[in-house]
Amino acid sequence: MAEHHSNVSSDLIWEICRANNSYLVKRTSGGGVQFSRDPLNLVNKHSRKYAGFVNDKAVGIHPAEKGGVALVTKKTKHHNRPAANKNEVSWGGHKSGPKLYKGIVNYTAKQGYRADLRQEAVARASAIRQSHRPKKDVPEKKLRGSKARKAAEKESSS
Repeated sequence: MAEHHSNVSSDLIWEICRANNSYLVKRTSGGGVQFSRDPLNLVNKHSRKYAGFVNDKAVGIHPAEKGGVALVTKKTKHHNRPAANKNEVSWGGHKSGPKLYKGIVNYTAKQGYRADLRQEAVARASAIRQSHRPKKDVPEKKLRGSKARKAAEKESSS
């Protein structure tokens, strides 16, 4: 397990920041559900498990240039220097889906990142890739039955 050099435990940080932090999004509609805007939160759910600013080793996925996907990981060193404690690896849009997902899983596994976040990371990458895909035009609805016969008669008579 990686060393944690901070004077404060991550559990204590979560207890202090749980009710109010800059990433928290509170909604009164929908039963008071709470979301997170944390870039290292894979499912945008406000919970201790997914909070990237609290955990020592966190993983984030976001869109990259030209239809690609970028994997951002939080380093255990330099926790007091935000610019130096993140590592980013990106895959271009030309990379096939299974190769991309395998690359994400291999990178997080070899670097010792949390195994419980791998499935969420692959799901997020898949959703980002699908959002880059152009939408197909909706085909025109074909008339069926009596409406189709009436339309055919109308065209043949005119």
